[in-house]
Amino acid sequence: FADDVLPRIAAGGYNTVQLMAVMEHAYYGSFGYHVTSPFAVSSRCGTPEDLKYLVDRAHGLGIRVLLDIIHSHASCNVEDGIAGYDFGQHTSESYFGEGDAGYHWLWDSRLYNYDNWEVQRYLLSNLRYWVDEYGFDGFRFDGVTSMLYHHHGLQMDFTGDYGEYFGLDTNVGAVNYLMLANDMLHSLYPDVEVIAEDVSGMPTLCRPVKEGGVGFDSRLAMSIPDLWVKLLKSSRDLAVPDEKWSMHDMVTSLCNRRYTEKCVGYAESHDQSIVGDKTMAFWLMDAEMYDGMSTFLPATEGVARGMALHKMLRLITMAIGGEGYLTFMGNEFGHPEWVDFPREGNKWSHEHCRRQWNLVDTEYLRYSQLGAFDRAMMTLDKEWEFLSSPHQCVSAACDMRKIVVAERGPLLFVFNFHPTQTYEGLDVGVGMPGKYRVALDTDAFDFGGPGRVGHDADHFTSPAGPDTWVGPYKQDARPCGMKVKSPSRSAQVYFRVEEKVVTGGRPVEAAKVVESPAMISNRLASGDVERRLV
Repeated sequence: FADDVLPRIAAGGYNTVQLMAVMEHAYYGSFGYHVTSPFAVSSRCGTPEDLKYLVDRAHGLGIRVLLDIIHSHASCNVEDGIAGYDFGQHTSESYFGEGDAGYHWLWDSRLYNYDNWEVQRYLLSNLRYWVDEYGFDGFRFDGVTSMLYHHHGLQMDFTGDYGEYFGLDTNVGAVNYLMLANDMLHSLYPDVEVIAEDVSGMPTLCRPVKEGGVGFDSRLAMSIPDLWVKLLKSSRDLAVPDEKWSMHDMVTSLCNRRYTEKCVGYAESHDQSIVGDKTMAFWLMDAEMYDGMSTFLPATEGVARGMALHKMLRLITMAIGGEGYLTFMGNEFGHPEWVDFPREGNKWSHEHCRRQWNLVDTEYLRYSQLGAFDRAMMTLDKEWEFLSSPHQCVSAACDMRKIVVAERGPLLFVFNFHPTQTYEGLDVGVGMPGKYRVALDTDAFDFGGPGRVGHDADHFTSPAGPDTWVGPYKQDARPCGMKVKSPSRSAQVYFRVEEKVVTGGRPVEAAKVVESPAMISNRLASGDVERRLV
């Protein structure tokens, strides 16, 4: 991994890697979540020195390394795990709670007693150990929702009512521990990055402890992959065909996060890559991924649709879905198969415990085109830093035309989800007057599209933007308007060409350089350290 995969991650434009299943676990099929020894490196992946080499290698490539930390529960194993250290002593002296307070019935695992000072010391020292000994740059806390509430989020639909977050169901001991953990980490390591896996949306989870918050830097936007799975499954079942997709519902889900609390958006989760579920690419193209991905043959209708939507859904997730962007390794190029670790159910096979990099490396396969587009998205953020920009405005989400228009940072994003309708001279609102050009196009030839948009065309604004709606809600008109071509099932990103006046009064263009897809494909990208993860 250190020598073969990390260079791929760097070349893909990602600047952070999150490592999973590092903490020792007895059962391979738990995907690393039934931890037996929180201070031990999993022997399946090498030695502690190998892990240190991996972290050093990543840092040399400009990549930060986050550890998937499991402090929400532990393996029930008493022979080889931390669970064996409780011998029936009083609750105040135990690592784990008693009865229901100490057992997670869905995960079949033990739950820590966070009110116990020794548990707090044990877990806090565990965090310091991984940073001091191995050089990790931060953590992704797993199962935070389970920690925050006595009901663990099970059989619970969060509606946003504050009574769901602050009441007798709240596990105050766990909240206090998380505040201690974040305060300690940010005090000792000012550049640390700590991300919460929380589906509940607890207020102040991602505000500093000094403000009364829990102290995380950001949370995972877990509702976004659920949105895409639900939509793609309904579309395949013909319950909600493409022409019935709601742009308003899509935008509402993507933008559903608390003001000033950062989120990491992602189009599909690692759970979708595990056996029994399907990746986004598989939901879109199914069995055609095995025999329909050669560029020597025309794309079938199913493959053409899948290629187009795979790019569009990832781009809109990155554009308005959060302040960071996450990809589960291999999904960026539409890996066709699931991940399955050796277990009794597959007769302890390693067959699907892999990523097939040869697919994205083969130029005549469409996987390489999906990979090229993903690299182009990463470079777009490096050039324009739109993910870290506070400016985000969705000016249009039209269910009838299937159009979404959004501004993020200095860029304008135009999405057309209509399966057949192309709009010539689509009037879109723009925040700044001037001349605009295409910075990124999902429809480009290099990304497997039919190439229906000219990239050398100049688009000039006019005063006052058009009347627009986001669903049933009329929006204030943008300061300017601009006409663009918006092909069906495609998205274009526009940048404003800056102009300056030189001696003699003649205007000269001063546009930022936007690299061609070929240049993008060959370049190593780094950048803002908390933005792009794999």
